[in-house]
Amino acid sequence: MEYKVKVYLMQVVCKAARLVGRLNMQLGTGFYYLYAITNKMKNLKGITLIFFLVIAGLSSVAQKIISEGTIVYDVVIQTGDKEPQKGDALQGATSTIYLKANNSRTDLVSALGKEITIYNSKTDNAVILKEFSGQKLMIELTKENWKSKNKMYSDIKYELTSEVKNISGYNTKKAIANMPDGKSFVVYYVPDLVVANKAYDATFTNLPGLPIQYEIESGKMKFRYTISKISYDPVLVSQFDFPTSGYRVMTYEENQKMKRGN
Repeated sequence: MEYKVKVYLMQVVCKAARLVGRLNMQLGTGFYYLYAITNKMKNLKGITLIFFLVIAGLSSVAQKIISEGTIVYDVVIQTGDKEPQKGDALQGATSTIYLKANNSRTDLVSALGKEITIYNSKTDNAVILKEFSGQKLMIELTKENWKSKNKMYSDIKYELTSEVKNISGYNTKKAIANMPDGKSFVVYYVPDLVVANKAYDATFTNLPGLPIQYEIESGKMKFRYTISKISYDPVLVSQFDFPTSGYRVMTYEENQKMKRGN
């Protein structure tokens, strides 16, 4: 019985090595080396260990890690009002995410203006740039400010379902995001695409894949994001520079007081 198991495991290792070799030459070479060792082994425990290493390797090949690139979402806004003039002004909005190592930048652009969030997950430096009605505002955030801003989304628990749906050419899976305040929303994601810098958006830190479509509510408004483009081209480091002039600068606390005043 043990001999048959050994033979079976060695056959799996060999086939996996050939498959990985076609997908990735470097990994393939490594697995052929493992197979050579396995073929000489007489210990079932050692063969079993290598078998699981192969399975783990195949999993890593199947999943693409996005460490640098650009992701674009089309944004549709629903106001729920009978006279959605404000919603009409926001139609055609886009959200563009730039990624490079520990750096992330999100540009939300609509007919009303632009809001840019730049964050470095290593240094915890962040700014929010707002450009509306000819005014340019830069809000500086400390590490504590960033945590406070994202507190509502950082502890989201995802309920993964077996439901599938094709969106924008992607075969997605449905997940239900349960927020700490009791609210929930639906996310369609692809598990074979993952952003390396999980801190790029606190909403999806615990999601096991890249969100393709999701809806977020803010007051009476509902924002539906649908992916429209993914580019793996290099992103300029300058995209993540904080402006040194041209903006009215205020702290996160000052901006929060201003919001409450309105």
